[in-house]
Amino acid sequence: MEISVIGLDLSKHVFQLHGCDKRGRPVLRRKLRRSDVLDVFSELPPCLVGMEACATAHHWAREIERLGHSVRIIPPQYVRPYVKTNKNDAADAEAICEAVQRPTMRFVPVKSIEQQAVLALHRTRDLLVRQRTMLVNALRGHCAEFGVIGSRGRQGVQVLKDRIVGEEARIPDVARAALRIVVSQIDAVSDQIKQIEIKLRHWHRSNPQSQRLATIPGIGLIVATALSATIGSAEQFKSGRQLAAWLGLVPRQYSTGGKPRLGGISKRGDGYLRRLLIHGARSVLVRHYTGKAPSPWIAGLTSRRSTNIATVAIANKNARIAWAVLTRSEEYQPRAAA
Repeated sequence: MEISVIGLDLSKHVFQLHGCDKRGRPVLRRKLRRSDVLDVFSELPPCLVGMEACATAHHWAREIERLGHSVRIIPPQYVRPYVKTNKNDAADAEAICEAVQRPTMRFVPVKSIEQQAVLALHRTRDLLVRQRTMLVNALRGHCAEFGVIGSRGRQGVQVLKDRIVGEEARIPDVARAALRIVVSQIDAVSDQIKQIEIKLRHWHRSNPQSQRLATIPGIGLIVATALSATIGSAEQFKSGRQLAAWLGLVPRQYSTGGKPRLGGISKRGDGYLRRLLIHGARSVLVRHYTGKAPSPWIAGLTSRRSTNIATVAIANKNARIAWAVLTRSEEYQPRAAA
């Protein structure tokens, strides 16, 4: 039995193998428990292993590569067209085995342990920020029921916290006890966010790639570390436009009959990175409007397009600049004004 390609359908406890020879004929169909996966692959000759990009995919890719195999991770939406029958583990493994052999297939680079560790910090910070937003909204809503209103922003939240702690007469003692719990939760979550940002700053200072990205206007500590940890090597992208398309910052195309039709941005890829880049682009617009960093290009852009479209255009431009900075291994050099 000569196995050339294996499709591996991942799961929590039960894994499905589908192996083919060089001619594409199936020679192996097997169901495995989690504890048996590495033992089976250690007995197989080196071959091409395909799997879907899902939870634990990068872990299994690293472990299987250590055994001498070549691993390719495929986005799930590119595997689905190859499922011939009803969906089940065996059909999914066969579809993966078929998809990984296509010459034009696109793959997801295997992330290192260090990359995933930094991304864990980012995901945890994002979760805590959303929790803090929920707590702040709850605090504002409960205080408004008693006629205590705070202004927008962090300053307004601090005023509400001071009035709750300072024995606001309009808030009953029973409600004040509950609101103090909410205030303590806000403070605790804020401290945890600061601790994560300190860890990200330490990693940023030890990573030249992230430091170079931070020289781009609109890309700071959070965006630079997230980009560096997610992308890894920029050599996987042929151009900056391809990186922008991977992030979903290019128009969605629906063309037929030789008539091009372009819509809004595709919103494909990593939504977290796209959101960070757009927030950074908003900061660039604010600096332009306030006169701190005027830009003729942004002035011409905002004269023709709305603020939201201009924001996405700046995010797209920053993604292309990030690709150039990563591939050339040099800091961002702003273009001199004519």
